[in-house]
Amino acid sequence: MVTIRLARGGSKKRPFYNIVVADSRDRRDGRFIERIGFYNPLASGNAETLRINRERLTYWQGVGAQVSETVTRLSRGAQPVVA
Repeated sequence: MVTIRLARGGSKKRPFYNIVVADSRDRRDGRFIERIGFYNPLASGNAETLRINRERLTYWQGVGAQVSETVTRLSRGAQPVVA
């Protein structure tokens, strides 16, 4: 099954998450099919906190990808971005 979930990056105590489309059997931070956005919970000042490519999110949902609860919650408040 294909899932849309967060993959953690960044250093210790400085998390940065990529929103990725991945096979559910792959590791959390391992191989993925496509990167469709990012989430930076520690963004400060003018730095962008969240970016999601809505076109790709809609496409993957249309072909049957399951969206994680966290990505669903984040995508409700995200501004639409088309790259």
